[in-house]
Amino acid sequence: MSIRTLIVDDERLTRRRILSLLKTDNDIEVVGECGDGPTAVRAIAEHRPDLLFLDVQMPEMTGFDVLRAIPQEQLPATIFVTSFDQYAVQAFEAHDLDYLLKPFAVERFSDAISRAKRNLRQPAVSENGNLIDLLQEMQGSRRSIMVRSAGRTVFIRLEDIEWIEAAANYIKIFAGEDQYIVRAKISTIEQQLPVMKFVRIHRSLIAGIDHIRELQSCGNGEFVVVLRRAKELPLGRTYRSHVDSALKQVHAVAS
Repeated sequence: MSIRTLIVDDERLTRRRILSLLKTDNDIEVVGECGDGPTAVRAIAEHRPDLLFLDVQMPEMTGFDVLRAIPQEQLPATIFVTSFDQYAVQAFEAHDLDYLLKPFAVERFSDAISRAKRNLRQPAVSENGNLIDLLQEMQGSRRSIMVRSAGRTVFIRLEDIEWIEAAANYIKIFAGEDQYIVRAKISTIEQQLPVMKFVRIHRSLIAGIDHIRELQSCGNGEFVVVLRRAKELPLGRTYRSHVDSALKQVHAVAS
């Protein structure tokens, strides 16, 4: 029985290389290739691959965003493909997950394929449990979020994020003295954040609830959100009731 395989990478040359290395493997059936996250999510739902080559650093949706969008019972065996990044590599190794560092050698690629085949033939030792653990640690436990910024993958502690601001096709994440510019829509990042920790205060702004000090009236029905470090952010009129509700709910839980 062939192993249905999907290749996901925003670099065409990397997809071509993986395809060429799989061409002579009679156990592999390549069911498709994708150059971005949203297309990958649709392709996984359609083709139900057994094996996934997945780029970690893609614009708009990272590889982890793709996996989070898939029901756990449908997660394929995954070989991550990434440029060298110590944080991502440490996460993979800590959870005993396979990965390929670009540019990868033929021998390393063969090792990854051999391991995937062994695990797929022995469901009892499937890596999916480890993959789910990694996703839960990174997102389900809501301790940090992974983003691609300035050519590297970084993990930002959620408690450090004061606010997020949309800027054309990018977002800016403000965390203490650090600022990260990420190619993504603010609606996409909003879906990754826990609702008990963050609230949309404007069509282009999200604020960390723990960092909000007060809502301050500016007259004429206008308000600003004042953060603990005195930063003032505009509060959209249509978001006022939503912000009030979020703050009351969090304070009720805390008390």
